[in-house]
Amino acid sequence: MKQILLSFILLLLIPFTSLAADYVVGEGDGLDIAVWGVKELTFSVKVRPDGKITVPGLGDVPASGMSPSALQSSLSIRLKELVKNPIVTVTVREITNSKVYVFGGGISSGVYDLNRRTTLLQLLCSIGTPAAGVSGGGGAVSGPAARAADYKRAYVLRGGKKIKEDFYALFVNGDTAEDVFIESNDSLFIPQLIDRNVYVLGAVTSPKAIEYRDGMTVMEAILEAGGFTKFASQNDTQIRRKESDKEISIPVRAKEIIQDGKMAQNVKLKPGDYIIVKESLF
Repeated sequence: MKQILLSFILLLLIPFTSLAADYVVGEGDGLDIAVWGVKELTFSVKVRPDGKITVPGLGDVPASGMSPSALQSSLSIRLKELVKNPIVTVTVREITNSKVYVFGGGISSGVYDLNRRTTLLQLLCSIGTPAAGVSGGGGAVSGPAARAADYKRAYVLRGGKKIKEDFYALFVNGDTAEDVFIESNDSLFIPQLIDRNVYVLGAVTSPKAIEYRDGMTVMEAILEAGGFTKFASQNDTQIRRKESDKEISIPVRAKEIIQDGKMAQNVKLKPGDYIIVKESLF
């Protein structure tokens, strides 16, 4: 009968062990430790700053840096000195060690508690990220996000390596296939979107800077600038765009958009674009 009970208890413990395997115990975490049938070895303990816990009969035992299941196995081996065939369980009662670090000019920087299994999308939704001013794209700490975020240049840093770059498809377009799990000590870098405007210059009624919107086209920007003047050479419109370290020029035959409905000419803009409408010589 006793053997059946022991087998049943072990089966009950399997889900807890598998769930805990992903977590790494750290300094400050609260643990519940129990040895089946031994009241004196059932206790709660907090991991000290030196990474150790004190276990009755064993003294100081390393705990930091181990998963709960690994600590459980270690204690099972060491407790054989005191108990015959010890059945040990280790449960993480309080998580204080798991942190995520968020920084960059496009977000209110801070340190966030990772107290449950969390994805990148869940974290972005919880930390008060700013609206995507988008170059094509920020118990947690809360606070106003000061600037627009450039999600295309954002990344997750883990162990000194970028394991995920470009949050735009995930956070702005809703492509959840781009989601990843966040781990303790990950860092999220979310830079500021440097220039949120597009600039319309030349033969338009009101040359101006216009705040960029996702999906904005060249004709939308021209219309917001009052449209073409009577002197405009509509088919002699150009978009000046900086890409990497060079500037490119994109010709736009705007008259074909208006008269012939050739929407392929209605180019989608990017933040920082300059639209230049030249005047006709006649």
